[in-house]
Amino acid sequence: MWATVYRGKDDLRCEQLPLPRIGPGELLVKVAVCGVCPTDIKKIHHATVPPPRIFGHETAGTVVRLGQRVRGFAVGDRVALHHHVPCLSCHFCRHRAFAQCPQYKRTGITAGFEPAGGGYAEYVRVMPFVLPGVVKIPARNSFAEGAMLEPVNTVLKAVRRLALLPGDVVLVAGQGPIGLMFTRLLQLEGMSVLATDVLASRLKLARRFGARWTFNAAGDIPQSGTAGPVARTSLAARLDRITDGRGLDAAVVAVASDEVARDCMTFLRGGGQLLLFAHTQRGLKTEVDLASVCVDEKDLLGSYSADFTLQKEVARLVFSRRLDVRPLITHRFPLAQTAEAVRLAARPSPNALKILVGPDLAQHRRFDYCRRNSPRSDSIHDSRVDCY
Repeated sequence: MWATVYRGKDDLRCEQLPLPRIGPGELLVKVAVCGVCPTDIKKIHHATVPPPRIFGHETAGTVVRLGQRVRGFAVGDRVALHHHVPCLSCHFCRHRAFAQCPQYKRTGITAGFEPAGGGYAEYVRVMPFVLPGVVKIPARNSFAEGAMLEPVNTVLKAVRRLALLPGDVVLVAGQGPIGLMFTRLLQLEGMSVLATDVLASRLKLARRFGARWTFNAAGDIPQSGTAGPVARTSLAARLDRITDGRGLDAAVVAVASDEVARDCMTFLRGGGQLLLFAHTQRGLKTEVDLASVCVDEKDLLGSYSADFTLQKEVARLVFSRRLDVRPLITHRFPLAQTAEAVRLAARPSPNALKILVGPDLAQHRRFDYCRRNSPRSDSIHDSRVDCY
């Protein structure tokens, strides 16, 4: 099979590798699409993990082989995958800190090498401990919608960390794909959302996703790319009018900007909450007025990765299209151009939001032809692999 292999810092290569072998309790899935996630981008750009690996964890595809002990799935099932599943019984899980669970930290999907998600490949092996996270995709929904379950889960988990009341005012800083999901999910929870970004096109989409107010933070932007003093002053004045001088009930920082995080902390009312979602790079430090936490009782929160217990709710939101993820998907690259997809996702243009990678349509047609005409349609064999 073909796979895009991480060979070092900013070094992605499309290579031929052996088809993954599965065990008796595992699945082999033919990848249809895989989303490009900022977490993987940071690993690739900063070489935070040793090569070789095959990244990609927002994956959807078709079951093409079952281990003999697997129940509840069949060859041909269209599925969305979930690469982390907690044990639900350890100390961390009992405290609902699922991302800290030792089992959760193991990656249960691979296309080869050290397991790293494997979605940037034609096939992935799904291990037994993550099978409870596999979700079947309804016939009316696309593979692309299935691939969005994992990022939507991470956002819903973060929303549920906030102690909010209906009608509370929440600022969502950054209206990329993640920020837009926050905007919609907060609106569905009954919040009044102020969406900020530096791109007018994204603010227009934020209104479609439920933002009550929008604010363009592009005024007087310094070279760091964050809002400058003019925009900051204007935003503070806007918030005073919106909240009658009370301040924000919560702010979600969906951009990796320390300056934005510090500003949002000052915009909170006493007892408000600041949620960091994009600050995932180790070693970054910033100043915080600790009295704002102690005396003003402002909460500084973080949220990372997904909550397995929300998986069914996430599937209902996405597949019913109450959260319609389709407008977020702007680009799809063939597997051979994964490096180009990662570059675009790292420095998106105004018209780029969620970017997917997957085999081209011609490959899908050849695969389907071989499956229909194979005497052993429940297994992978040489004639099918030769279709590529």
